[in-house]
Amino acid sequence: MQRRGDFRVHVTKDYLVFASAHFITFAGHRCETLHGHNYRAGVTIEGALDDESWYVFDFGALKRIMRRLCDEIDHKVLLATENPKLEVIDDGQMVRVAYEGRPRYVFPSADCALLPIPNTTVEMLAELLTDRLRKEPDVIAAKGLRTIEIEVEENFGQSAFCRVTLG
Repeated sequence: MQRRGDFRVHVTKDYLVFASAHFITFAGHRCETLHGHNYRAGVTIEGALDDESWYVFDFGALKRIMRRLCDEIDHKVLLATENPKLEVIDDGQMVRVAYEGRPRYVFPSADCALLPIPNTTVEMLAELLTDRLRKEPDVIAAKGLRTIEIEVEENFGQSAFCRVTLG
């Protein structure tokens, strides 16, 4: 029996967090100082019910995937590799960061997450997590999923959402 309603599942847990350092570049010639946040992630998936399980997506699988994605960037310095104002060079031991051609930071490679985004804003982190989630094999194999939305909160009451349509 096909259900006609729209269904949505949402997961946010106390372990879907990452404490990370970052800085962003602003329009003009300004670069923020290095600082950190205790980020929290939440995910909403919309779609049709699976004909055999009667759910949109398995909560257990969703929590495992999201926890792994958050853990990958937890306790790291988040560095945007697609920012035209930054030069990020990883020699395998150290990551050197220059802002507009001027040396700015040197970090141990193991302490960094090099991210294919233009800036480490909360919007870009939400987009990155959304993109990584949609490429997960369990998500690709799921039938009837229509949208994924991820919220990343950087401070209480201060968050960004990224919503993508699948298909």
